[in-house]
Amino acid sequence: MKGDYQDLVDEISALLATPATLENRDFGLIAFGAHDSDDDTAMDPVRTRSILTRKSTPAVRAWFEGFGITRATGPVRIPATPEAGVYRDRICLPVRHHGVALGYVWLLDARPGPSAAQLTAAMEVADRIGTLLADEERVGADLSRELRAALAAERGWQYDMAVAELSTGLGAGAEGLHILVCVMPWTAQDAPSVRSLPGTAALCTLPLPASTAPGPDAPVGPDAVAALVRLRSAGNPSPAKTVAARLSAAAAGGAVVGAEGPRTAGGAGAARQPAGAAAGLAAPRRGLGELGSAWREAVSAARAARAESRLGPVARWPDLGPYRLLTALPADTADDPAVRDLLAPSHTELARTAEVFLDSAGQAGRTAAALGIHRQTLYYRLSRVEQLTGLDLDDGEHRLLLHMALKLARL
Repeated sequence: MKGDYQDLVDEISALLATPATLENRDFGLIAFGAHDSDDDTAMDPVRTRSILTRKSTPAVRAWFEGFGITRATGPVRIPATPEAGVYRDRICLPVRHHGVALGYVWLLDARPGPSAAQLTAAMEVADRIGTLLADEERVGADLSRELRAALAAERGWQYDMAVAELSTGLGAGAEGLHILVCVMPWTAQDAPSVRSLPGTAALCTLPLPASTAPGPDAPVGPDAVAALVRLRSAGNPSPAKTVAARLSAAAAGGAVVGAEGPRTAGGAGAARQPAGAAAGLAAPRRGLGELGSAWREAVSAARAARAESRLGPVARWPDLGPYRLLTALPADTADDPAVRDLLAPSHTELARTAEVFLDSAGQAGRTAAALGIHRQTLYYRLSRVEQLTGLDLDDGEHRLLLHMALKLARL
């Protein structure tokens, strides 16, 4: 059995000499064949919308299900209905596994249409798709222990064994392209079902390291959820972003994840306090050989997403900028004696002023505008920052130390 839905859809398209599309049981698009016809009637609004938005509307779904496709075990012919936006006849090949409908292969029908022998061959491929979909659901539900062991183990024989077990469980898909997702913090007792999370190969919860756990006043728990998501190409991490967004919304109780308070142009001057949960995506990798590194990247991206609202609620490791380095530093690095007084609660406004000033490349005009204050007020605050820290804001290294300390304080 081929391990990729696109290959199987292309196989059906070749068997029947017409482009095919594959949707899951919720009418979410999984794969589609190439449409290279110059004939404008080769498509209709329903198929075009399905491909462009990767889903069908509830009305379209209900209309098609009215033809009994959820119960069918063989091809179902559906006539054109222009008033419903369906301008072409269709053939639906139900994708089932052990009697359960897991998806549908759709074909635009044209007379005389495919022969009975061709449809039989296509249904055999649909059965293989059903097996693959069922395996994906089973793997996602069964591999929590293996993924947790691989991410929690130290380098050495225990790590190697855990990765080997996870690879065995994933089968042929283990050598494909994956991306690790981290959502933190996580309060649920168990990870949610993977049925609604596209491309998820395994899901587990892990305790957060002490250096990444939220503060004692945070209304959230001490865990993170890890998701291993299959990708089709490194340039299209949309399945992982979907998984991350859904998980972070669930962890936040459905609330919008991000910062509280108004945002100004470029994010300068925002009241960037983290709220709820945030998610981080590691850089995509092929195979499972670098799971440890990928997990560290995902955790770092999640921490950065909580620290900086402009990065969240879903942040990608390649986009973190300086936080790629800052998240790798020990937790107590921010407690530098030069900035300790500035970071006291009584000097919150001064610390915010200093950070916006440094974010604005030391340009007084931009800083004053972002903070909504007069330049003379800005200069007074900056002089107070120098007095508290003993740092000279005209010195590049002093400014770098202060900037790093302020960013680290967010983490």
